[in-house]
Amino acid sequence: MSRYIRQTQLKDFGPVGQKKLSQSKVLVVGLGGLGLPVLQYLNAMGVGTLGLMDQDLIELHNLQRQVLYSEQDIGRLKLEVVHEKLSTQNSQTHFNLHDSFLTKDNALEIIKDYDLVVDATDNFPTRYLINDACVLLKKPFVYGALHSFEGHVSVFNYQNGPTYRCLYPNMPSAEEVPNCNENGVLGVIPGIIGTFQALEAIKVLTGIGEVLSGKLLLFDGLSQRSTQIGFKLNPKNLELKKLQDFYEPLDCDVVPAITAEDFQSLLDSKTDITLIDVRTEEEFTERNLKKAINVPLDCLELASNHITSDDTIYVICQSGKRSEIAVKKLQDQYPNKQFINILGGMNKIASLCP
Repeated sequence: MSRYIRQTQLKDFGPVGQKKLSQSKVLVVGLGGLGLPVLQYLNAMGVGTLGLMDQDLIELHNLQRQVLYSEQDIGRLKLEVVHEKLSTQNSQTHFNLHDSFLTKDNALEIIKDYDLVVDATDNFPTRYLINDACVLLKKPFVYGALHSFEGHVSVFNYQNGPTYRCLYPNMPSAEEVPNCNENGVLGVIPGIIGTFQALEAIKVLTGIGEVLSGKLLLFDGLSQRSTQIGFKLNPKNLELKKLQDFYEPLDCDVVPAITAEDFQSLLDSKTDITLIDVRTEEEFTERNLKKAINVPLDCLELASNHITSDDTIYVICQSGKRSEIAVKKLQDQYPNKQFINILGGMNKIASLCP
């Protein structure tokens, strides 16, 4: 019996649809709550080539929604674990492993080799980067986003249809961006939205059904209701000639920063420093640096208890976003001190010292 007989016996799919899948190449950016269900279904259904892209390590708090991982996988690279497990699920699939985050420097070179990109990320800069690269390369991409009990799905740049910028023209500022580490998401919601994304990918690759192009699907998990909102193409968004110089929220303030590599060298040198960790208490308890003092971002007024005689104070969070906000606020409060943001935060530190 054929492995894919339950698909090939479908009148509107058949052997032709299966052949299209086997010849397809899909890049999935992000191996978290959205990326895992996307990959498990595309892999099981017979997509010929899957690109896996991430550089994060598996942490305990991931397991609540990233259900491919187990407790034994904590501390390992997501990329390695996903490759191992998907290879046992379908030995016929060819995998391309991209051990990096998507950046302005690598986006065009990587995406050009794929038919479709699935955005399984959790941040605005990468979404705008994926969009712009896909517009330049004329590649469609499947979008998914999460917030609390809700999720969004759409398909952009499909057959010269609307782009991400047609729906969201401007990137929000750092202060406007909701933070998933603080706001949270119900564990099952990524599975639902990721499965929706996998379905849209199958439709794009095989030409069956009606693709969510020019439509934003809004799913409310608490009411089990979904709504579709239509939006139109702004032709100017297809006139893009090159990638932007950078993909971060525009900000006139220059925030002093240090790379995670340089900060790790500072720690290794045993230099006495003051380090404030502005993550939540739960995040801090799960994993922290020995020298760190936990002052959550929403309790930043308590930092006064820990402002020492040191002229320079380092600030860290999970990814570098909340700590950047904290540095701005602390600098205003204590103009005679220098506060330095640690780029990449605990995510980057963990990748240096797993």
